[in-house]
Amino acid sequence: MKVYLIAGEASGDRLGAALMAGLKALAPDVEFFGVAGPLMEAEGAKSVFPMEELSVMGLAEILPKYFHLKRRIRETAEDVLRVQPDVMITIDSPDFCLRVAKLVKAKAKVRTVHYVAPSVWAWRPKRAVKMAEVIDHVLALLPFEPPYMEAAGMECDFVGHPVTTEPLATKDEAVLFRVGAQVKDEEPLILALPGSRKGEVTRLAPVFGDALKPILAAHPKAKVVIPTTRNVTELVRDLTASWPCRPIILDPHGVPLEAYLHQKRAAFAAADVALAASGTVSLELAANATPMVIAYDMAWLSRKIISRMLKIDTVTLVNLVSETRVVPEFIGEDCRAELIGPALLEALAHPEAQMAAMERTMERLGRGGEAPGLRAARAVLERMDK
Repeated sequence: MKVYLIAGEASGDRLGAALMAGLKALAPDVEFFGVAGPLMEAEGAKSVFPMEELSVMGLAEILPKYFHLKRRIRETAEDVLRVQPDVMITIDSPDFCLRVAKLVKAKAKVRTVHYVAPSVWAWRPKRAVKMAEVIDHVLALLPFEPPYMEAAGMECDFVGHPVTTEPLATKDEAVLFRVGAQVKDEEPLILALPGSRKGEVTRLAPVFGDALKPILAAHPKAKVVIPTTRNVTELVRDLTASWPCRPIILDPHGVPLEAYLHQKRAAFAAADVALAASGTVSLELAANATPMVIAYDMAWLSRKIISRMLKIDTVTLVNLVSETRVVPEFIGEDCRAELIGPALLEALAHPEAQMAAMERTMERLGRGGEAPGLRAARAVLERMDK
């Protein structure tokens, strides 16, 4: 069986790798093709070009790369037609993936699956109807999403979120990380996560640095750690040079992938509080029971357009899944250091409400059940058989 997969960013790479592992368990003869990141490559996919080229977010951010992305869309569609897979699975990154699917569907009867339902419950509800023109089947990460997709005419299965079964560091590993970082028990270890795209890191890193000042003033011996992705490591290093402390930067270059992931997991488990960009990272933090503050901003034009389209009062997944609003978030015009800093201190001092919401989130996303990657693989195969 030939499976063509397309991922466009780090979170999609994680989803794709888990799905590939599930497919290999259920269909040992499977062959993989497509656009992949390091985790998917480790599972056996050979990427036709570096996945990082697609890690662009925001309307204004895409414009300078429009013609390059348009060429990659055409090249990817041509490669799908060359491979003639039994199924094409696109993973998130809808601006790229759905354009590829449109070109493919126009020339061949390839079954199409999209992994990660578009957040039509949050903004642009008509996207589901348009998506149904080129997508046959959707794999949803959140339990409330299938009815939206089915109403638009697509098959849809809630498969859970892989974050619920991804490996976590042990307490001993967390302690060892703190020892290596020279953080004493009474002082906090702060996790800073300004994103995995160059644009968002460029915008958020200066704000994050200023937002850390109050907590560093209250805890002068606190340490800050920043796990990075390979496309932004040097940018993070440059932008944090003027921070009020010298952060510990976890660099994926020059080390085996599993060694880096082990170090990153230990950092998440060891941290007392996190300041993070909006996105699926909030679920990683929830899995580690790490209290957090979410902050995000984008280019002015993107901010203005998207803010008018939003249908919800929070973009943080922990708040949405737990049906609470206990994780503080500072989005768009509110993404300011003078607002973020005090919230970070408060999250460190009083994490109890967040702890309860994070536990509820993990339960609702499938913790304790079958691995989501395996559930996703089974859903793909069963729908194909029907």
